[in-house]
Amino acid sequence: MPMRAQGPDSPMTATGGVSFVVADDHPMVRDALASALKGAFPEAKIAFAGSLSETQAAIESGPETDLVILDLDMPGMLGLAGLAALRAQHPALPIAIVSATTNSAAMRQAIEMGAAGFIPKLAAAERFLDAVRAILSGAVALPDEAKDHSLASKDRDLAQRAALLTPQQHRVLSLLAEGMPNKLIAYEMQISEPTVKAHVTEILRKLGVTSRTQAVILAQRLSLDPVAKPVPVGSED
Repeated sequence: MPMRAQGPDSPMTATGGVSFVVADDHPMVRDALASALKGAFPEAKIAFAGSLSETQAAIESGPETDLVILDLDMPGMLGLAGLAALRAQHPALPIAIVSATTNSAAMRQAIEMGAAGFIPKLAAAERFLDAVRAILSGAVALPDEAKDHSLASKDRDLAQRAALLTPQQHRVLSLLAEGMPNKLIAYEMQISEPTVKAHVTEILRKLGVTSRTQAVILAQRLSLDPVAKPVPVGSED
C-alpha cells in the first residue's frame, strides 16, 4: 500500500499537521475518537462523516487526508463491501477500521481487502492512538488476537472479488441486499432500469455467481454482522 514518505521532520512524526476523516454514524463515538486524536495531534484537521456517501464526500473535499477512521456499520457501507468501494476509489489512502466486531477472521479479511489497520471499538484510547501512530508510520495495525489466524481461502477469494466492484456496482449490491427490485434501485439511484440490469450482470460476473440470491448471500457474508452483535439491529433480515 503506497504511503507518504517518512522522515524525522515529517508531520506524521509530530503532534500536528495531520488530517483525519472520522466516519461513524454515532455522534458520541465520533466525538470520542476526535477527542483522542486531538489529544495526541493538537494541530490535526478532523472531518466527520456518518455514512459511506458522506465519507466519500469528505475524502473528495480533503485531498490532504492522511488517514480515514472508518466504522463498518454505517448507512451505505454493507460491511467490508464499503471498504472495498473506498479502496477502489482511493487506493493510496490509508483506512483504519474501527469496529465492535471481535471476529478475528473479520479483522484479517479487512486487512486482505486493503485496510491499513483494524482497531476494536472496546480498545483503550492509548491502544487506539498506538494503532493510529503505527499506520501513519506505514505499518499495518492488527490486534494481537488476530495475528495468528490465517484467513480461509474462500473468504480471501471473496475479499478479492468484492474489491473489483466499482462504487456504482457496490451501491447496487447494497440495495439488492435490502431486497429492492431493479425498478426501485433505478429510482433510488436516478438511473435507468437497463443500467441497473447491466450493473447486476457485472456484479454477478465479478462475484462469480449466477443469481441475485447468491450475490446477496455473499453480501451478507461481507457485512460480518452476526459475531459482532448477538441481537439483530435494524430491519435487515
